[in-house]
Amino acid sequence: MKHMTHTQIRIASYNIHKARGVDRRHDPERILQVINGLDADIIVLQEADKRLGQRLPAIQPELIDSETDFRLVDVSANGISLGWHGNAVLVRPGVNVAGVTRLELPGLEPRGALRIDLDIGAGLSVVGTHLGLRRRNRLAQLQTLCDATQDSAHTVIAGDFNEWSERAGLEPLADRFETHSPGRSFHARRPMAALDRFALSAGVEMRDAGVEQGPLAKRASDHLPIWSDISVPHVKATD
Repeated sequence: MKHMTHTQIRIASYNIHKARGVDRRHDPERILQVINGLDADIIVLQEADKRLGQRLPAIQPELIDSETDFRLVDVSANGISLGWHGNAVLVRPGVNVAGVTRLELPGLEPRGALRIDLDIGAGLSVVGTHLGLRRRNRLAQLQTLCDATQDSAHTVIAGDFNEWSERAGLEPLADRFETHSPGRSFHARRPMAALDRFALSAGVEMRDAGVEQGPLAKRASDHLPIWSDISVPHVKATD
């Protein structure tokens, strides 16, 4: 006989704007204070690296080690950047990463995504992404993410979707995913748009979600971080 149980974890997504706040100060320590306050198990970051040249990290890895309890998942293709096309992933100790896949996304701008396969429940893939500025490109990018996760038992796509509309622009997700917008996350000083979102595949349940709106988060980046408490199923054999 099989018995269905669930594991609950918290995933957060944060566009850190290269650690430059609304006051135009480059302050990595401030970003890390916000991250520490999210109480998340997994955090996907956008704009974690500078866009030009060698794509230097916006936050030094040594600072992440010393100022947080998180581990930076090794996704860099050049040995310098924190992430891939600015997407980086932090995990708590005890979260086992079984695989990492870098995904190139179509469009005029150079964009990418990360698929992180985790030993959670019956298996969970977390995709961190920062979609393009043009809707035509975003639709193609979302289709690419759908195609790249067909083999995953359970998937969460998280990141800056760059979609201002609440009704259009997410059509490629409709068949397999339920998209959640925890609230308005941009612009941090006066939030007016829900650009940052989660998309959950069948079997993954949203238990709670929100936007971090504390005074530090309102200064640290031009986006506010979002979080979600999700439940991932797994099956145990019983007598």
